Amino acid sequence: MMARTRAWRRSQAHKDAPLTLLRLPYQRPEKNWKLMYTRAEKLLRARQLGLSYPIRTTRQLLDQE
Repeated sequence: MMARTRAWRRSQAHKDAPLTLLRLPYQRPEKNWKLMYTRAEKLLRARQLGLSYPIRTTRQLLDQE
């Protein structure tokens, strides 16, 4: 049986390295919107993330029309 040395573990870790480079990074929204101080920052970040901000209720949307 082959001894599982440090060199063996490193070679196993790097064996599938090209596959990990092809994976897209997981993107998630900001954890805490309260940490973004100004309204302008929040609007800019929401536009970058593709979110609607401020969040409006259906009643507000109907009143807007």
